[in-house]
Amino acid sequence: MNTLIRWLRHLWLDAADSRRCLTRAGLQRLEEAVTRSEARHLGELRLCVEGGLGVPDLWRGLEARERAVQLFSQLRVWDTSYNNGVLIYLLLADRRIEILADRGLHARTAPDFWTTLASRLSDTLHQGDFESGLALAIEEIGLLLHQHYPDDGRTHNENELPNAVVLL
Repeated sequence: MNTLIRWLRHLWLDAADSRRCLTRAGLQRLEEAVTRSEARHLGELRLCVEGGLGVPDLWRGLEARERAVQLFSQLRVWDTSYNNGVLIYLLLADRRIEILADRGLHARTAPDFWTTLASRLSDTLHQGDFESGLALAIEEIGLLLHQHYPDDGRTHNENELPNAVVLL
């Protein structure tokens, strides 16, 4: 992407744009989808939507993947009992979705699962249907977590991370 165009898109979009792309009702539906999903497995899902990067990050040439890695740490997605937290990160200015899974789940997943899922979600995001794309991600990842970390009722299923969507 042309550097000047990228800078303009990032400086144009901010947290208010994150709130506009997902209505209050949409945020509530996504939070409820995370809650329903986590009731079926021992994993943790975290959604984060960011309008655009700031000047220091743009100056350093920070890409969506690198920002997702930063947020994976800041939001403590790596800090779950079974090392099976998943971050779904949407960077609006780049229309990029990044999905990061902690080592416990990543080791149990086919290498192309994450790139294939991100590619499928990218199609809905390019159409501007952010809520549906994120809901699809919650559903697909929830099925994977249920397969590898089912809530069998014998283990305490603690909600280790907030279920609300983080808007930046």
